[in-house]
Amino acid sequence: MITPESEVINSWINIARDSAQLHLNQRKQYLEKASKKANQLSNDTVRLDHLSRISLAYKKLQDSIKFRKMNQQVLDLSNKDKIYKALGESHWDLASFFKSYGVMDSAYFHYKKANKSFNNLPVDSTSLSLRGRILYSMGRIQDYFKDYLGAEVNITEALRIFENLKDYKRIYNCNNILGIIAGGMNNSEKSLEYYTKAGSYIDKFKSNNKQVYFWENRNNIANGFLINKEYSKAEKNYIELYTDKNLRRENPLLYSTVLASQGYAIFKGRRNVVEANNLLTKSIGINDSIGFSVDQARAKQYFAELLVYQGDTTNARKYAKESMILAKETSNNDQHLKVLRLLTHLDSENAVAYSNEYYELSEKIKDEERAIRDKFARIRLETDEVIQENESLARQKQIWIGVVLGLILLGIALFTIIWQRISNNRLKFQQKQQESNQEIYNLMLSQQGKFEEGKQLEQKRVSEELHDGILGQMLGIRLILSGLNDKDDEASVEQRASLIEKLRELEEEIRTISHELSDASYQKFYNFIVSLDDLISTISESSGITCSFTYDENVDWDDLEGDIKINAYRIVQESLQNCVKHAKCENAKINFSTEDHVLKLTITDDGVGFDINKGKRGIGLRNVVSRVKKVKGTLDINSKKGKGTTVTVSLPSNYIRLDNLNGTVARKEVLNV
Repeated sequence: MITPESEVINSWINIARDSAQLHLNQRKQYLEKASKKANQLSNDTVRLDHLSRISLAYKKLQDSIKFRKMNQQVLDLSNKDKIYKALGESHWDLASFFKSYGVMDSAYFHYKKANKSFNNLPVDSTSLSLRGRILYSMGRIQDYFKDYLGAEVNITEALRIFENLKDYKRIYNCNNILGIIAGGMNNSEKSLEYYTKAGSYIDKFKSNNKQVYFWENRNNIANGFLINKEYSKAEKNYIELYTDKNLRRENPLLYSTVLASQGYAIFKGRRNVVEANNLLTKSIGINDSIGFSVDQARAKQYFAELLVYQGDTTNARKYAKESMILAKETSNNDQHLKVLRLLTHLDSENAVAYSNEYYELSEKIKDEERAIRDKFARIRLETDEVIQENESLARQKQIWIGVVLGLILLGIALFTIIWQRISNNRLKFQQKQQESNQEIYNLMLSQQGKFEEGKQLEQKRVSEELHDGILGQMLGIRLILSGLNDKDDEASVEQRASLIEKLRELEEEIRTISHELSDASYQKFYNFIVSLDDLISTISESSGITCSFTYDENVDWDDLEGDIKINAYRIVQESLQNCVKHAKCENAKINFSTEDHVLKLTITDDGVGFDINKGKRGIGLRNVVSRVKKVKGTLDINSKKGKGTTVTVSLPSNYIRLDNLNGTVARKEVLNV
C-alpha cells in the first residue's frame, strides 16, 4: 500500500526528473526535499527505494557528485540491513554511471557486485530477470574488451534465464550479442546461426519499433555473409535494406552503412565496378552530411580498394590515408589495423613505416586486452572472496563435526582391538604347538617338492638338448648321406668325411649332456654368428630350402651371455627343422638385430602356414616357447594357411659381466686358434 508520504516523495522526484521547463537548480531543490522526507520514513525497504530513485534522478540531471553521494548512502544502508534488492540496484546504477563515462572496468566491477546481491534474493521471476539483465550487461562489457570466452559464458547464462522466463525481446538481444561474439572469434558460421535464431524471435515480442530490430538483424546477417566472403548472399540481404525507403528517412546511419557494405559486396562478388562506385560514393557523401565519421573510415577503405582494382593508386592512397586518420580519431583500432595493412601494399615508399606502426598498434591492443582480461579475473576473484570465506567457515564446521565423530569411532575401534587381542592371546599358546608341527611337515613336503621339480627340470633340459641339437643335426646328416650313397666323386668323398667329423662332434655333445655340464657348455659357445651361419647352410644344403641369414654387424655377438646364445641357436635350429618337416617352404629368411637394447630374432618362411588358434602344439614348438621363457624373452608367431609363417623372438641383450671378461676373452682366443 502506497502511503501519502510516498506519493509526495514520488511526485517531487517525477517533477525533478521530467520537468524540463524548470531551471536546473529548482529541479535539484525538489530532489533535496524528497531526500529529506525519504530519510524520515521508518520502513527501510521503502526508504531505500525512494533514495535509489533520487540518486538516479541526480544521474539524469548529470549531477555526478550528488548522484555518487546518494548512491553511496543507499549502498551503506542496504548493505547494513542486508536488503539485497536495493544493494544490487545501487551497484547496477553505479555500473551504468561508470559505463556512460567509458570507465568499463569499474562498470564491470559493480555489475559483478550487483549480480552477487541478486543471487541472495529468493528465486522468482523478478530476481531471475534481474540476474539475467546483469549477466547480459557484464557480457557486453567483456565483448567490448574482446574477452570473448568470458562474454560467451555470461551471455549464455543470461539466455538460459530469459528462455525460462519466455522474455522474447531479451532472448533476441542475447542471441544477437552471441552472434557478435562468435564473429569476434572468427566463427562466421556460428555467428550467422545466432543471428538467424535472433531474427526468429522478433515477431514474438511486443515493441513499437519492431522495424528497427528487423533492420538490425538483417544487417547483421548480411554482414556475416560479407565477412564469410559469401558475397552473393550478402548482396541479397543488403538489397532488402537499402531498397527500404523508411530506412533512409528513419535511420540514415544504418542506411549509409548498408550502402558501403552493399557496394563492397558487389565489388568483391560480381566485380561490377560502376555500381560499386556509385554506392560507395553515395555512402561517403551521406556520412559527410551527417558527420558519421565512425563508419566513414570503413567506407573510404572500401573505396580505396576499389580504386586499386581500377588502377588508380594515387587516389587509392589518398582515401586510404583519410580512412586511417578517421580510424585514429574515432579510436577504431580494428579499422586502423586494416587500413595500415592496405597502405603497406599501396605506399611502397612508406611500407616499412606502416608495417612498424601496424606491429606496434597490434601489440599495444593485445597488451591492453590482456590487461583488461586480467583485471576482470581479479574482479571476479575479489567479489567471490566473501562467498569463499562463508564456504570456508562451513567447511571448518564440517571438519570439527568430522573430528568429533572420528574420535568417537577411534575410541570404539581401540576398545574393539584391545578386546580382540585379549581373546586372541588365549588361543596363541594352543596354536603355537600346532604351528610348529605343521611347519616341520611343510618343510619335509617342500624338500620333496624341490627334489621332484629339479628332477623334472633336468629331464626337460636333456630332452630339449637331445631334440633341438642332436636329433636335428642327425636328421640333416642322414638326409645328406642318403643323397651321397651312389656318388664316388671327390667332392662327395670330402663331404662324407665332413659329415663323419660332425658325427664326432655330436658324440662330444652327447658326452657333454651326459655329464650335465650345462653351464660349461653354454660358456663354451663362441663364434656365435659363424655357428649360426654353419647351421643354416647345413640345413639349406640338406633340405633344398633357400635360406638367407642377415645380422647386425655392429653388435659383438660373442660377448652375449652363454645362456642367451645357446637358446637363440636352438630356437633357430628348431624353427628351421619345422620348415623342413612341416612348412613345405621354398625360402626361409633369418634376421638377427638389435632394437632399443633388445635382441630381435626373426625367422620367416613362405610355406603352407597353419592356424595358430587351432590344433595341438608339437614338442618342437613347445621347446621354443620353453627356451624363450627361460631367458625371459617374448615370442610372437604370425601364420595363416597358405601365407607362410613368421616367428619373432625378442631376447634381453645380456652381456658377459665385466669381472669375467678377461677370462672369457682368453678362452675365446684358445677356441679361435
